[in-house]
Amino acid sequence: MNNLRDFVKAKRKELGLTQEDLALNAGVGLNFVRDLEQGKNTLRLDKVNDVLALFGKVVGVTDKLTK
Repeated sequence: MNNLRDFVKAKRKELGLTQEDLALNAGVGLNFVRDLEQGKNTLRLDKVNDVLALFGKVVGVTDKLTK
């Protein structure tokens, strides 16, 4: 979860957005953005993807198997 947390925080700062701006633009609550950036272990994946969509990214399951 730290990589996701760090990515979101870095991209937000890179774009000059406050947590409030990010929440508003992503259509999620401010508390959700704070939880995400603090690395909360239980977050709704759909809301995570709402935030990541602003950066052209998504989180999901892949069908690639590693051996």
